[in-house]
Amino acid sequence: MAQIKIQNLRKEFGAFTAVQSSSFTIEDGEFFMLLGPSGCGKTTTLRMMAGLELPSSGEIHIDGEEVGMKPASQRDIAFVFQMFALYPHMNVRRNISYPLLSQGVPKAEVRTRVEEVARILRIEDILDKPVGGLSGGDRQRVALGRAIVRRPKAFFMDEPLGALDAEFREHMAEELRALHDRIGATTVYVTHDQLEAMQMGDKIVVMNHGVVEQFGQPQQIYDWPATRFVADFIGSPPMNFLEFEGMIGIGGDHVVLDGHRVAVPVSRQGAEGRLTLGVRPEHVRFSDASTYRGKVLATEYLGTTQIVTLSTPNGKIKARISSAETVREGETVGLEFDGRTLTVFAGERGHALISEGNEGVLHHG
Repeated sequence: MAQIKIQNLRKEFGAFTAVQSSSFTIEDGEFFMLLGPSGCGKTTTLRMMAGLELPSSGEIHIDGEEVGMKPASQRDIAFVFQMFALYPHMNVRRNISYPLLSQGVPKAEVRTRVEEVARILRIEDILDKPVGGLSGGDRQRVALGRAIVRRPKAFFMDEPLGALDAEFREHMAEELRALHDRIGATTVYVTHDQLEAMQMGDKIVVMNHGVVEQFGQPQQIYDWPATRFVADFIGSPPMNFLEFEGMIGIGGDHVVLDGHRVAVPVSRQGAEGRLTLGVRPEHVRFSDASTYRGKVLATEYLGTTQIVTLSTPNGKIKARISSAETVREGETVGLEFDGRTLTVFAGERGHALISEGNEGVLHHG
């Protein structure tokens, strides 16, 4: 397996720039997620790393070797696509063994490695079955087996679970992560599903319009989003945004919201004018003692919790509270926010001003 290092990677298609000066490092053995909405540049980035697209500029290092202009066949990687791309006229065993046979590996070794992969993926019982009659999950395992059997330096996966139904997709996500842990692979995985990224990834790159918005561990990105886009994209429901006119100085520890002083973590930058206070729904509390008020617009029952939508002087927000609390549509309640978890955003791109937890996060632009 190998470390993968991306430096100032850029891809242009005519006048359109799909990826803009991306830089990040994937450590040996990490399960690394490229996350973002459709058209953000994540698949183009993966295809450049795999050698299926050549970069317009920048460098790609795999296991210390610069491979940016080398074809895929010279990079010692395996690619798993969303649409399994199996050979329909071959059975499972021949699908998995095909990469080895095409490389001239002796038949005895091919048989040993195929059976080893089948044990890892728990598909020994279907090795001699045709792929046409297999379930989606089994076909995905076969596609993974064909990649694993080569023992490459890295695995690149482009939304490999996207064709599965929601329930089985969650099950396969757990299996895929467990498989990664068993074989100690370096894995780069593209997804638009933030829950999948949070569930599976050791590290996440969040992309938007070809730009790396943030790079870090899942908990770090959730707790301390570097931009308003990341805060809105990660989380279900996403972070609340309360707009206000005001200022925060360098080292500031509070903002004024509709005349109410709200404590925030220490700011690493100063800003004034149109600012945004970000608060996660689970960090909104109801309090009779608070003079900052919100009107209940709707409630959504989710079992042990409920999502309450409220209007405030600074915009609508959602609160995630216990289902044991009783709230009624139309009533006005006092609101408090956990000051240790708040973020202040400023500027046209809504960059975060709060320093807490943001050390080591890459944010470009």
